[in-house]
Amino acid sequence: MPTPVVAGNWKMNTTLDEAQRLASEVRDGTGSDVGCDVILCPPFISLQAVWNAVAGSQVKVGAQNMHHESSGAFTGEISPPMIQSLCDHVLLGHSERRQLFGDTDQTVNLKVKAALAHALRPILCVGETLEQRESGRAQEVVANQVREGLSGVEDITRLIVAYEPVWAIGTGQAATPETAEEIMGGAVKDTLSALFGDAASEVPLLYGGSVNPGNAASFAAQPSIHGGLVGGASLQADQFLEIVRVVAEAKV
Repeated sequence: MPTPVVAGNWKMNTTLDEAQRLASEVRDGTGSDVGCDVILCPPFISLQAVWNAVAGSQVKVGAQNMHHESSGAFTGEISPPMIQSLCDHVLLGHSERRQLFGDTDQTVNLKVKAALAHALRPILCVGETLEQRESGRAQEVVANQVREGLSGVEDITRLIVAYEPVWAIGTGQAATPETAEEIMGGAVKDTLSALFGDAASEVPLLYGGSVNPGNAASFAAQPSIHGGLVGGASLQADQFLEIVRVVAEAKV
């Protein structure tokens, strides 16, 4: 089984001082034998501060997005070389990036390949909308996002995949553990296995979408779920640390 992972996506929240304080609280609450990988994904402006705050601890750092080119005339964008000394991971294809900023399966694929080429560990986000689920296309949509997002990728040893049903992100309405397992054990796991064979079994699969201390254990208890991608609850150190604890405990 892959090492369990709990990642906190802070989205467009926290000032520089708040980010440093929150990262320090998570660092102080994370022991040396935490039982899972812990990742904090702050806004770009706080990557350096968070990186410094968690240095020497078990906590890792991730960016929330990046451009696929290494440099160029892309005003407002951030390239892989700009972040590779400040973080270990990068979120790619989050539904908010797809819905609000025009990310497609093709641009996400370019970013995944760029991350791997620059020694960053991509967290590929996939998930269906409510309309897609209600029309019975959830499995098809998610499988295609996995397939297209990894087109041309040969080595997935550093890959993480996060399933976030769009209708459950920021709504307080989480998918049931059984619904999440159905997609993650089906569309996600089966597609990875078809593409990469036995290597797929070592890819951590995370559930995201209104994860909180009260439901994290029930998701982690599912066989195809190896952790969580946490939004709002990651902005409170005590809540985030409790999710880390229950996920690690469920996967022992």
